[in-house]
Amino acid sequence: MTTIALIGVGKIGMGLARRLTRGGVDVLVALSTLDKARTAAAELGDHAQAADVADALAAADIAILATPFATIKELLTTHADALAGTIVVDPSNNVALRPDGTLANLNPDGVSAASQLVPLLGPDTRYVKAFGALGADQLATERAADGEVAALLYATDDDTAGDAVAEVIRRGGWDALKVGGVDQAARIEVFGDLHTYGGLAGNIPSASSVSALIH
Repeated sequence: MTTIALIGVGKIGMGLARRLTRGGVDVLVALSTLDKARTAAAELGDHAQAADVADALAAADIAILATPFATIKELLTTHADALAGTIVVDPSNNVALRPDGTLANLNPDGVSAASQLVPLLGPDTRYVKAFGALGADQLATERAADGEVAALLYATDDDTAGDAVAEVIRRGGWDALKVGGVDQAARIEVFGDLHTYGGLAGNIPSASSVSALIH
């Protein structure tokens, strides 16, 4: 049985956790404290268990790091040994909220968040960019703008890891669609042409609505 750890249950993390557990996916939930993790797991129901971060990462076959970008960097370096052989899933967008409510891109020009994280991976850690191409407020929506099943887009250089994550996506009730390797990850980060807050202008994609845009 695949062990899935979900680190962080903010808006993105809790949205993912609700969809996954509703789809019958068992998840280990880890937050900054075990008490907080227990509270979140109790809210999510029978398919969620609480763990502290170190134990969750050590047990995980797939670790979804639903935390801010800076925290992901810390997790990858601090827990490098525990993550050996693990599929690390990165939903992050390296952004900040301006006083006027708009998002500022904190990445250097032409550089994705994904490309900054991959060099931090420990030996044998496998990487998939996924679960961040929709806004937190859209994760509960089951249908795309065209009425078809909503799609979650992902990027990876590791096809086997990508297939495993795609299966998790589908069990959460979405379609899964690969956009390419890590060199294409910027397209599914905020401001990218395949992100709902970027080129998709707020529209939730389906696989058929964006497949022609993938190359």
